[in-house]
Amino acid sequence: MSPLGSREKQTLLEIGRRALILAVERRESLEEFPADEILWQPGGAFVTLRRRQRLRGCVGELPSHRALIHVVAHCARAAALEDSRFEPVGPAELQEVEIEVSILSPLFGITLERIEVGKHGLLVSHGWQRGLLLPQVATQFGWAAERFLEETCVKAGLVRDAWKHPDTRVEAFTADVFSESELWPPAQARTSPGYSSSV
Repeated sequence: MSPLGSREKQTLLEIGRRALILAVERRESLEEFPADEILWQPGGAFVTLRRRQRLRGCVGELPSHRALIHVVAHCARAAALEDSRFEPVGPAELQEVEIEVSILSPLFGITLERIEVGKHGLLVSHGWQRGLLLPQVATQFGWAAERFLEETCVKAGLVRDAWKHPDTRVEAFTADVFSESELWPPAQARTSPGYSSSV
């Protein structure tokens, strides 16, 4: 899809915030979306929630036929309520939860030697098992390329060196990553479903 400008990124963060609030406070899904042609293009995205700089939920979808704006809304709701690693986000947490959006490029095959830490995210698939890690994960933990690949195998429920197996598929993607703290004032100003009239 076309590269996103700051206005489109802000719109996606607004959509994510609205979807988060509706999910947490009312258990409802966002149904009204702005008519932004770029954001209605098909795309894949992950929505990461952090509270006090610690992971609070993360759910995503690979690029498909679904409109990017719908993907972000769905993933924001799912990250708040359906990430099995965490209890659902509660209303009292909303002021402290920050939203980060990662817009994914199409997948492409890659070898260990070509993996660039901080640039590439990874998807490892073997049969029905698959695991994905975003580019920022390797940077956060200071992993070298091989360790990043091993941890993606572990995420898939495979042994660490499963990437060496001929039946294992290793794919990469890049991500355009942006968050509320980069583009908006503190989250405390954005805890009402009506905080923005532009969406």
